[in-house]
Amino acid sequence: MKLSVVMPVYNERGTVLEVVEQVRAVPIEKEIIIVDNDSTDGTRELIQTIKHPEVRIILQPRNLMKGNSVKKGIAAAQGDYLIIQDADLEYDPRDYEALLAEAEKEEVLAVLGSRTLGAAQRGETLPRSAFSLGRDVLTAYFNLLFGAKLTDIATCYKLAPTALFRDLKLKSDGFDLDFEISAKLVRKAREQGKVVSEVPISYHPRTAEQGKKIRWWDGVASVLAITKYRFAD
Repeated sequence: MKLSVVMPVYNERGTVLEVVEQVRAVPIEKEIIIVDNDSTDGTRELIQTIKHPEVRIILQPRNLMKGNSVKKGIAAAQGDYLIIQDADLEYDPRDYEALLAEAEKEEVLAVLGSRTLGAAQRGETLPRSAFSLGRDVLTAYFNLLFGAKLTDIATCYKLAPTALFRDLKLKSDGFDLDFEISAKLVRKAREQGKVVSEVPISYHPRTAEQGKKIRWWDGVASVLAITKYRFAD
């Protein structure tokens, strides 16, 4: 199997079925692993009505946070490559093919989907908000500590061989998992003489009022995660 799509879900009743159909429409051999984090809005019941053979459902016993759900999905994955997919409509699964093509290059260890490069490619500017400011600050801090030149380390779209994701031995349970993954991928790439590449992707941001769940304290946790995994053994 070519690709495992790990989709952590929490209270996304209004969008999850549409996202699943968008992922299913991508012409790549794949499985979709939906990990529900004890949703309370009917999402949990809704996803259990999905009958497509390529979709598997994992139900968390309680709210264990997004990062924990991602780790559960990674542990269950059977594909050669793996990507993380949010259950809202901010990201476009049609970008999978470009990400996968980049990941298959010999010198590339892993690929990040860059919202920043995507906007620049389209001649657009991403909407300014507290979320976008946090993204830019965290990316700049990451690049400073790691001597990297990445443009969007907070992106949801991280694609790499499934075996590599497991080899990262991920620890974080919250949104800070994104930064643990980025940090460990950059370290692994340098150890192996490879690169973490970026590919431009589409992005349609939503606001907190529309359901975005990241808050300022997640930014603090992310700074701590970047710092920790720069200096951890």
